[in-house]
Amino acid sequence: MCGVSGLHVETVGAGPPLVLLHGWAMHGGLFAALVPALARRFRVHVVDLPGHGHSAPLAAYSLDAVVGTLAQRFAREETPLAILGWSLGGTIALRWARLESDRVTRLVLVSTTPRFVAGADWAPAMNETTLRRFGDELRVAYRLTLQRFLSLQVQGSDEGRAALGELRQQLFARGEPAPAALAAALEVLATADLRDDVPGIAAPALIVTGDRDALTPSAAGAWLARTMPAARHVDIAGAAHAPFLSHRAEFDAAVADFLDAR
Repeated sequence: MCGVSGLHVETVGAGPPLVLLHGWAMHGGLFAALVPALARRFRVHVVDLPGHGHSAPLAAYSLDAVVGTLAQRFAREETPLAILGWSLGGTIALRWARLESDRVTRLVLVSTTPRFVAGADWAPAMNETTLRRFGDELRVAYRLTLQRFLSLQVQGSDEGRAALGELRQQLFARGEPAPAALAAALEVLATADLRDDVPGIAAPALIVTGDRDALTPSAAGAWLARTMPAARHVDIAGAAHAPFLSHRAEFDAAVADFLDAR
C-alpha cells in the first residue's frame, strides 16, 4: 500500500510495531526471508524508501526530509517503534531515533556507520572517491554500476555467492529506481556525519556487523556500541555487508534475543 507522500509500506503481522529500512539502491522486498518469523511477534512495516522500489521520490531529498516523511507516516502508531535499519536504512534509523526519541525506543542497526566516508579523524570507512565514483558511473552505465555495488556488499563473505544471487534477483523486482533519486541518496551517504548525534541516542540498540565488510567496517559498529548509552555489538565472523542474507542463523539468533528482551 502507499501512504504519505507516495511512501510504499507493506504491513503484516500483529504486535508491537517494527519498521524495516533497506539499503541504498534496494527496496523492502530484500527483507522477504526475515518477515514471516518477525510477523509472528510484531506488526512488521516493510518500507520502500523514497525513490526506491514502489515509493515516489522526494522533491528535495535529504536525510532529514526522509526522516520527516517516515515520521509522518508512522505518527498514528499508538505505541513506540522498533526499527531495523540496514546500511543507508541504519543511517536513517540513527537520525530518526535522535530526532524522535519518544517514538523510537529500540534499534537494530545492521552494517551501519555514523559516517560512510573516511576522514582525518575517522578511519573505519570508505574512501570518498570510491563512494562518489558510483554517482558518476550511474550516469554512464546504470545497471552495471548497481551490479558492481551489489558485488561489494557480499565481497569476502563465506556465503557471498548465494547472497549475491539473492541480491541480484531482488534488485529490479520492483522496477528500476530513478537515477536522480539514487544520486540524491548517494549524496546523503557521502555527506552524513552523525557522530555528534550518537551519544544522545538513548534507545537500546543492537549493532550487527560482519568482520569482512568492506563498505561499513565492523570497527564503525564497535564505535557505535561504545558511544551509544545502551548498545550491544554482535560481529559475525565471515560475513560482509549483508549478514542477514549470508549468515541467517547467526543473524536471526542475535536479533531474536535482542528484540525479545524486556
